[in-house]
Amino acid sequence: MTACGRDGCPGVLGKTGFCKVCGLPPGEPERTEKPTLVIPGPGEAPTRIASTVVTRSQQMAGHATADDRVPLPIVELPDVGGRLLTDPHVPEEERFCGKHGCTGTPVGRSVGGGTAPAEGFCPVCGTSFSFSPQLKAGDIVDGRYQVLGCVARGGLGFVYLATDSGLGGLHVALKGLINTNNTAAVRIAETESQVLTALEHPNIVRILNVVEHDGARYIVMEFVDGLSLREIKNRGRAGLDSSEGRLLVEHVVAYGREILTALGYLHGEGLLYCDMKPDNVIHGEKRIKLIDFGAIRKITDDESPAVGTEHYQVTPRERAKRGLTVRSDIHTVGMTLRELFQASDGWSVTPDARGVRFGIESFIRVLDRATAPFEQRFASADEMLVQLDGVLAEILSLRDRQSRPAGSTLFTEGAVLLDAGLGQAPLLEHWTEGIPVSLGERPKAAEIAVGLPVPREDPDDAQVTFLRTVRAPDAARLLKKLDKVPSSVEVEFRRCRAHLERGATVEAALAVAEAERLLGERAVHDWRVAWHRGLLALGEGDFEAAKRKFDVVYRDIPGEEPPKLALGLCEEHLNGAAAAERYYDALWVRDRAQVSAAFGLARVRLLRGDRAAAVAILDQVPEFSRYDEAARIAGVRVLSAPLPETGDLPVSAELDDAVVRLSALDLDGDAQDRLVTAVRETGLAAVLIGQDGITDGEILRADETGARKLLDKSYRRLAHHAPPPEAHDVLIDLANSVRPVTLV
Repeated sequence: MTACGRDGCPGVLGKTGFCKVCGLPPGEPERTEKPTLVIPGPGEAPTRIASTVVTRSQQMAGHATADDRVPLPIVELPDVGGRLLTDPHVPEEERFCGKHGCTGTPVGRSVGGGTAPAEGFCPVCGTSFSFSPQLKAGDIVDGRYQVLGCVARGGLGFVYLATDSGLGGLHVALKGLINTNNTAAVRIAETESQVLTALEHPNIVRILNVVEHDGARYIVMEFVDGLSLREIKNRGRAGLDSSEGRLLVEHVVAYGREILTALGYLHGEGLLYCDMKPDNVIHGEKRIKLIDFGAIRKITDDESPAVGTEHYQVTPRERAKRGLTVRSDIHTVGMTLRELFQASDGWSVTPDARGVRFGIESFIRVLDRATAPFEQRFASADEMLVQLDGVLAEILSLRDRQSRPAGSTLFTEGAVLLDAGLGQAPLLEHWTEGIPVSLGERPKAAEIAVGLPVPREDPDDAQVTFLRTVRAPDAARLLKKLDKVPSSVEVEFRRCRAHLERGATVEAALAVAEAERLLGERAVHDWRVAWHRGLLALGEGDFEAAKRKFDVVYRDIPGEEPPKLALGLCEEHLNGAAAAERYYDALWVRDRAQVSAAFGLARVRLLRGDRAAAVAILDQVPEFSRYDEAARIAGVRVLSAPLPETGDLPVSAELDDAVVRLSALDLDGDAQDRLVTAVRETGLAAVLIGQDGITDGEILRADETGARKLLDKSYRRLAHHAPPPEAHDVLIDLANSVRPVTLV
């Protein structure tokens, strides 16, 4: 047997090539997602949606429920015998003649208030009908299956519980038609049995046999002992479960991910499920299973009658225009998850769920896109699955405050740290030109525009090979190289960003407009366009317009982190740091690689006057991060500079802590001297107001004369780093202004 090979998955591959545990194809280091074919409507040409580069380990991390990496609610399974229906019947209003040509004629209806007959003949065509179970307890089917009773009724058939003497009395399920004279139902049942025989997936019920009994055909399937998602939803809504078993929003997300793995498998086999709803998913002892494949059909089938449950289906207008498609399957998943969500703790935002409110908002955006109009909807199960992965990690991290890092599937890592300079020693110009330095300084709009993460190139773009290899020392020379290749959508996006680096917003806007022209009608639904429009707005200093564009991106890809960082930075400028805190917190608690968010949280704490909390956030930056040194420098500055707005000086213990941290840094001479100078300036200010308790050392002195001598020394050292004579003179003047008065 072949091992799965995916990170942490212990499973092996089945005969179809899918893992028996996680339900996915074998693990690979990286893959490029194939373009998703959009099923055209009548008279339309096929189109392809821009694909994205996805690291498989990122996309599928924590995917299998069998090894507890995906949380599901605790379900107390009922006694098998208690599952038997005492009076299985078909409601009168659901009884119709099934003969071809007469389909839809009401039959089995009551007359004059009498009992509705379950058996009889169609008054129009004379075809016999029967809506009574064809099997009863004790019946032996095919010489080995002993019927225990009826356990369920689907749209077309009864499901019976039986024991299999050939498998030592193992429980199995027998599925037969309600009305064996329904010609459409017979054809659907034949299709279902043929299809299920060829399928093997851990989230799809297995077919064991197809047998006949008294002229009727029965599908023999594995019996999934568990509750349907509708039963789980109803129990949660009625408060029947214990606190350990209640339905949480992350459980709903996990159900969605498991459902999508099964649908992704079916779509890959050229099949549509068509009838996703809570009734057709069973939460068993170890995992969930899709049951009832009576509506299944080939993706290319435009002739068979549609089978499904109206509430979960796309609009009749879409069905008429495009037929049933992969995207119509996605819609049924979205409707199913929304129904489950409305029974979870997230719907009413219970006290336990308030901490995950931001993640709940992200999940609602996934649901909104899954049920959006055709063009805006997820194009594949895989695409929706990637976003659910991100949302699940976000919700779980907000719930338990544990980091769950994962690189973005759609963005490259940000090129710069958006820290507004807090992670650096104050620049020399702070002293020579009087440029103010504040712990509450926010990144400027232009800095954000060029510092945010960059969308990955579409691998199907005509110039993708060139774009992945082109190098230039600056934006001006990059633009010259871009002018030498034919235009493409990705070339124009790269051109836009290069112009923004040069501050040329007009030229950047022209590049985005050209990308939109090349995309045509797809431009309005392409989140990359909204992203670059947001960057353009930042380049022009319009935070309100930028926020609107980035919110569109968040709507379309709610599991991704960069749109939330962009929104947080816009919110901070528009409504203050406290308003941005929710974005920064969601990013930082989930992924310690989001250091720009950590600096945003530090600003929030500082504006509240809480130095200790700000430093605690900065101390969480991992040692292996490339921004580790920036975070440690920022820690020194936070502990040794006046607070923003109030100007309050640090207490002696904070200054001492800053000195210890400064001594542990390994900076170059210039940066070290500037940071030492800033600390000594605060030290002298503290001494002058009579602050006691500062520890004497090489960096600080507790007496005024000693503090002045050290700062004088610092200014003179900085003068050595100031090439222009004017700057040198300014620093010498500063040194003379603090030098202690002596008789010599």
